Amino acid sequence: MIYPLPAVMVSLGETPEEYNIITIAWTGTLCSDPPLCYISVRPERHSHAILQRTREFVINLTTRPLARATDWCGVRSGRHYKKFEEMRLTPGPAAKVGAPIIVEAPINIECRVIEIRSLGTHDMFLAEVVNVKADQQYIDPRTGAFDLARAEPLAFAHGGYFTLGRKIGKFGFSVEKKRKQRKTSSPARPKKT
Repeated sequence: MIYPLPAVMVSLGETPEEYNIITIAWTGTLCSDPPLCYISVRPERHSHAILQRTREFVINLTTRPLARATDWCGVRSGRHYKKFEEMRLTPGPAAKVGAPIIVEAPINIECRVIEIRSLGTHDMFLAEVVNVKADQQYIDPRTGAFDLARAEPLAFAHGGYFTLGRKIGKFGFSVEKKRKQRKTSSPARPKKT
């Protein structure tokens, strides 16, 4: 059991009539150079045929305010619903792919499929990341980094949605050298008895 997983909304389709959103928890980074990621989708899902044909999609990260839409888009089929309209989400133009971005998402990761692997119940769509767009309201002006605490990204575990908790360390904190404490010339305090 690997937990938690990201709960993302993947947008796809070539035309407004075809645009769809599928909620995915089986997604992740495969490589940083070149930037590669994946999503896994069951072949019987409505989005699967669209992905096979267009070979493009956008991974839209989700937040606490997007929790209801994230869940709804995961339990309703694009065969029967226009998900952008139903959830009052805004399809926006992507910079490098034909699939739309979800404007309300804090980060949009544009992807082009380079390989499809059938892995039993799901097919894995391995993709090259061709563009990333971040909502400036979540960029820390001091560091230029994405502020996860402010964005409150969603995670999925055991059928439930969660936001991330407080930060407890940073990469490499376990081996960082601590600052040497300055010696003071104050006299030692007597022991209490």
